Amino acid sequence: MRGARRPKASRRAILENCSSGSKKWPVMRIRAPNTPGSPLLPTTSKMMTTPHDRANKLVVGLVSISDRASAGVYEDQGIPALQAWLSDTLTSAWQAHTRLIADDAATISRTLTELVDEARCDLVLTTGGTGPARRDVTPEATLAVGTRTMPGFGEQMRQISLHFVPTAILSRQVAVIRETADHAALIVNLPGQPKSIRETLEGVRDAQGNVIVNGIFAAVPYCIDLIGGPYIETDPAHVIAFRPKSAIRQKPPAAT
Repeated sequence: MRGARRPKASRRAILENCSSGSKKWPVMRIRAPNTPGSPLLPTTSKMMTTPHDRANKLVVGLVSISDRASAGVYEDQGIPALQAWLSDTLTSAWQAHTRLIADDAATISRTLTELVDEARCDLVLTTGGTGPARRDVTPEATLAVGTRTMPGFGEQMRQISLHFVPTAILSRQVAVIRETADHAALIVNLPGQPKSIRETLEGVRDAQGNVIVNGIFAAVPYCIDLIGGPYIETDPAHVIAFRPKSAIRQKPPAAT
């Protein structure tokens, strides 16, 4: 005989309004799965409607980490900046899950785990909490949930930022791969300021607009390929996605 079915973990949902620029998205607070009594995690989800199926659609987690923004002291700027940049840059189908949370290591790790394991994100971008202050614990919380480290991302981000500010050496951004039995995702820490987010993703350009230092997003599409995610295409005016020739998919000829 089969054993008694185990009860599902309790969940409590509270809907409220979250302002993002001129738009408002519903915010849901949920308890982390299988952790009764755990703190409530703030979460917003904006799903883009596309005709593509899940296999061809990039699922992105956007996490803004700030004590004051999550407490409503001021409006978060990280998530709107990430959403705007992705909307301008990605030409392939995507959808986003957003989270605005406090600088707390356990909450950050739990949120990243939920986005990868349950929301099935292929890519998770965090913003904030990567400096040397005691409350800046995003790198530690990210490393705690990773199964592989990707040190090249942090190295490149600091190289990019050093072209703009000498304090770039104080940043501690990291990147990891989180793997489950049937899924994997890339998690990348980004700076907290919208200007720095764009610079880090796009790279450094000269006065003529030519890229002289590649942004980190140039390597993201091929990384997602390698871990089994969807094929990402970008607008070359923002980022030229680099892939080996053997990994580039040829577009079908236009109908005549």
